[in-house]
Amino acid sequence: MFSSQIQIFIQLLLAAFLGAILGLEREYTKKEAGLRTYSLVSLASAFFTIISFKATNLFLNSVLDFDPSRIIGQIVLGVGFLGAGLIIYRQQHIDGLTTAAGLWLASAVGAAAGVGLYFPAFFVTFLGIAILAGLRLLEERVFKTKNPDEK
Repeated sequence: MFSSQIQIFIQLLLAAFLGAILGLEREYTKKEAGLRTYSLVSLASAFFTIISFKATNLFLNSVLDFDPSRIIGQIVLGVGFLGAGLIIYRQQHIDGLTTAAGLWLASAVGAAAGVGLYFPAFFVTFLGIAILAGLRLLEERVFKTKNPDEK
């Protein structure tokens, strides 16, 4: 029982940490959602996932039909709704789309940590950073685009 609690503690810390890593790039580029937002989304996703899997064990021998994957599906929808609120269309330009996609990724990383997929969670986090930071530099250099926040 106690070791199970420690594992949950580690899963939650890992989710918060990996979410913060993803949010670091957004913070660096001065976007709306950064370290705290990404960390909270990842942490919450992990916690919802852990709760759903633990609840499954509680109802294992009951007449209730409990599917923990439904909670993960609701996380996907809920964070998608949160991301939709970030996307703004103004003056022939869309803002917030990458931030919304990044939050969605942070929720997936949190859910992965919540089910114990630690190495895939690390891999996806660092792949996400490579996409956010590395491809931003490529866009700026090759396509001569500028970050709209930079003057």
